[in-house]
Amino acid sequence: MTSTQWDVRAVFPLSLGEFVVWLACGLTMAFGREALGLETALKLHAIAAPVFAALASLLYFTRCRRVTPLAAAAFFTVFIIVLDAALVVPVFEKSYAMFGSILGTWLPFLSIFAATFLTGTWIVGRSGQLSGRVPGAAINSRRS
Repeated sequence: MTSTQWDVRAVFPLSLGEFVVWLACGLTMAFGREALGLETALKLHAIAAPVFAALASLLYFTRCRRVTPLAAAAFFTVFIIVLDAALVVPVFEKSYAMFGSILGTWLPFLSIFAATFLTGTWIVGRSGQLSGRVPGAAINSRRS
């Protein structure tokens, strides 16, 4: 069974990383829709979203790993859903219609979850440590 171990100190780095992913996805949609049209922008976004998430989770799991891959993936996905529902819909789209699009919303949410979970599982599996500080981090901080 996969654990969802949680550490409150993970909230800031996870939020920062996921805000960057959300912003990159938003810019992909904004500029892509303008330059390439809505359908092409949605396809580009569906491809780019997991790439952005994998890069952010790679940074998170190599720098400050404090939660399990499952907990990080859940946090990443919920963070984006909340920002989309609370900011994108009322301010930019002015409609909840985007939540009716599998390609535009649900596929990117699912792929962000999968990319985060798989990247975290890969990094954790390589280090052999589920969560907490990255191996060697405590030793390096004592030398300072």
